[in-house]
Amino acid sequence: MMLLVLSDFHLGKGKFLEDGQINLLEDFVEDEKFSEFLDHYSTGTYYFTDVHVVLNGDILNLIQMDVDGVFTHLLTEDHTVGMVNQIVEGHPLFFQALRKFLSRPNKKVTYVIGNHDFGMVFPKAQETFIKAVGKEIDFTQQLITHGVLVEHGHRFEPINTVPRAKQFIKGPNGTEILNLPWASLFCIYLLPKLKEVRPHIDKIRPLSLYVKWTIIHDFKFFMYLAWTVIMYLIRTQFPPYSRYNKNFRIGPRTLSKIAIHPKYVTNAKRVLTTRPDVKVVIMGHTHITEYRKFKDGRLYFNCGTWNEVPSIDKAQHDNINKLTYCCVEVSEKRGTIKNAYLNVWYGKWRPFKEELKTTYR
Repeated sequence: MMLLVLSDFHLGKGKFLEDGQINLLEDFVEDEKFSEFLDHYSTGTYYFTDVHVVLNGDILNLIQMDVDGVFTHLLTEDHTVGMVNQIVEGHPLFFQALRKFLSRPNKKVTYVIGNHDFGMVFPKAQETFIKAVGKEIDFTQQLITHGVLVEHGHRFEPINTVPRAKQFIKGPNGTEILNLPWASLFCIYLLPKLKEVRPHIDKIRPLSLYVKWTIIHDFKFFMYLAWTVIMYLIRTQFPPYSRYNKNFRIGPRTLSKIAIHPKYVTNAKRVLTTRPDVKVVIMGHTHITEYRKFKDGRLYFNCGTWNEVPSIDKAQHDNINKLTYCCVEVSEKRGTIKNAYLNVWYGKWRPFKEELKTTYR
């Protein structure tokens, strides 16, 4: 059996809007490569192989989509269904690829919900996605199978998550809406405005270094950024913003918990310490690939993203643009982990390169 884990695609309405303009909020342009990827692992020698694809969170970018032309945090189940339908229309090849993959023998897909696609907790949103791929798939917030734990990872950042018991709150007229965390609210109301000026601002890593860079090299934008953020923080402390969602309120304690794309090695180690049954932890969320083998032989991977990551780090010199994914081979007879890889997908003419290979013992 083979487990393939991919993360952080951030599908939106598509590359172009209805009026023909470029969609600045669209991140994913690798539909064709994704289709080739699924074809590779469901044809030829893999046709009868048990292949389990795990979409590990932030596959859909539901918090950077408008509702009838307006960005809002008052997101109902019907709003989310409408967003999913728009994404299906904007990425037909992506959903055709999943449909074709699932039509072949011994193939399975699990969708792990992240922070950008938090709306997929709505049952009707899940039904819409399932209808688009034509086969049943599982939705969860954490997957544990054959000693492998897969989760998006956003729960380790207080500003990016809410307790599972409080995922919904009452909105206007008593309608059930999503209880979005502070970072999601920030993405809804402020990020689209900043992306109009700097389209790649949410993709740059490390973002903290980029902000420092703007002080010297792009001071006018730095002042615009600082003023916009400060005014947002002040404005959202009062109605109508705080009327339905209390997560708008932010104080020194919350600000102190803001970490800009931290590394998750410590979090993975914490999971492995509390879960002796888990041998491999795989996360996403940070958009940066990571690997660590601990002293006891257990493993941590971050599968990164398929989207371009502009880097301000001088050591990188260019953009990070690798179609990375994690691959775990499981013994069908014993149900134990044989090998774990961090791979880079290149396309059907040169399928993949083993970025990192390790044998679990």
